[in-house]
Amino acid sequence: MPETAVQVGAADALWEAALDGDERRATDVVLKAAEEDGHEFVLLDVIGAVQRRVGLEWAANRISVAQEHAITAINDRAVSALSVARPYEPPKHGRVTVACVDGEWHALPARLLSEVLVLRGFRVDYLGAQVPTPHLITHLHRTGPDVVALSSSIATRLPIAHATMTACQAAGVPVMVGGAAFGEGGKYARRFGANAWASDARQAADMLVEKRLPAPGAPHQPVDDLPHLVDQEYTLVTRSTPTLVRSVYRALEERLPAMKSYDDEQRQHTAEDLKHIVEFLATALYVDDAELFRTFMAWTTDVLVARSVPARVLGPTLELLSAELRDFPRARRMIDSVR
Repeated sequence: MPETAVQVGAADALWEAALDGDERRATDVVLKAAEEDGHEFVLLDVIGAVQRRVGLEWAANRISVAQEHAITAINDRAVSALSVARPYEPPKHGRVTVACVDGEWHALPARLLSEVLVLRGFRVDYLGAQVPTPHLITHLHRTGPDVVALSSSIATRLPIAHATMTACQAAGVPVMVGGAAFGEGGKYARRFGANAWASDARQAADMLVEKRLPAPGAPHQPVDDLPHLVDQEYTLVTRSTPTLVRSVYRALEERLPAMKSYDDEQRQHTAEDLKHIVEFLATALYVDDAELFRTFMAWTTDVLVARSVPARVLGPTLELLSAELRDFPRARRMIDSVR
């Protein structure tokens, strides 16, 4: 949907205030916009737009990690200001539990959904970031919601998201999922047997108001959705991640002698990058989709180039990783598709 002039103006004003670290000005922007255009508009088309911009600006190396966190914190407090300012209306629809899967710390998208659902007349239990699955299931048994909405932005959280969905459905609660982790068009949501997938909070709210969620099916196990997991490549690569990172790092030092002069911070960042590569490869093995790994490596290349880091180091990295995984045919095919 094309952005309107009103949306762009308010989003730009919020961005500038948040970038300056001016919480009071940011709050004034959202409250004024809410008076003129409504709370849902501000939540999704102003605050949501600014939060999407945060990720793009960080990837392009135009803001630091500290600035990313500061802007997100100001956005979160702006949501709180909107929540306090909205007039109270008693719920008229069902009860929804909203949570991020365990390991997912990007909580703002789930919070925006929670606020929109309250505006639409639902009773909402918002559980926040990184909710351990056993605690979520305990909450579902205690409160008996009509739906649980799970959010995940990071693809490496897909295996735990899948297990969490299965556990919720086994508890008799339909599952709606959303977030970038579930792939373009929600393809992984469908593969995992989610009851529904929504591209954004507005669509999710529409679906819930219109009661467009099927009931949970019969209990099943994750391997029923992903029969390729019987080859154990995902499990073995996941368990050996620390060993793979150490082995590839040592081999890279021999291949690229300049790495031996790295300071502690450079060594730490390099090891973290290697860990991310192995984790995304493992996730691609879990869903049996090489495109997930290729997309991550393309994004990694862009991030490195934006930071003036030679992306050519990725070639030897993948070559060495492929050699370490010589007995893993699916993993090697995925690596070779990138190389």
